[in-house]
Amino acid sequence: MAISYNGLWKLLIDKGMKKGDLCKSIGLSSSTMAKMTNGESVNLSVLERICEKLDCDFVDLVNYKRTQEERSSARWSNSHFPSGNKED
Repeated sequence: MAISYNGLWKLLIDKGMKKGDLCKSIGLSSSTMAKMTNGESVNLSVLERICEKLDCDFVDLVNYKRTQEERSSARWSNSHFPSGNKED
């Protein structure tokens, strides 16, 4: 799984803020910011605080990108269930 925070970085540029400014304003640790910089997942409460500060929504911050392996795996598992729903 690949997580992109490019939306967040663009919002910060548009608002004239730096990553450090955001960290200070919402009490975000440098390790959490490092995770985001490296495309790692963070707690949803972190994204909530960022959304409150920047007056935006999750979709404005984060983009999920599947790896090639995940796409292949999803095609295989969905091919057995045409509706995409697994039987109970």
